[in-house]
Amino acid sequence: MSIFGTMNEAIFGDADAAPVAPARKSTTPEEIDQRLAAIAAEKGASSNYKTSIVNLMELFGLDSSLTSRAELAKELGYAGDTNDSATMNIWLREQVMKSLASRSA
Repeated sequence: MSIFGTMNEAIFGDADAAPVAPARKSTTPEEIDQRLAAIAAEKGASSNYKTSIVNLMELFGLDSSLTSRAELAKELGYAGDTNDSATMNIWLREQVMKSLASRSA
């Protein structure tokens, strides 16, 4: 399963939804935040998942290494330099949230 698929399944139970597919049903950022908060509460996580892709990945029990983040960036179509991890991380956090919100239902 893809890294994004794992995130998508954890939130929606739908691992097969494409990360950037046209949405038949979109989810608001507030609904995503509520689902993430519920996952964090369930796991007792007090991480900074709201601003950090590393902490967001860890919330889902995923490997958050640079290699895994570069793989996720590739899945989501990142065209920048994966060696510039600060720029990539900011892009990844934003893109993951957008992709979750625009998932296929």
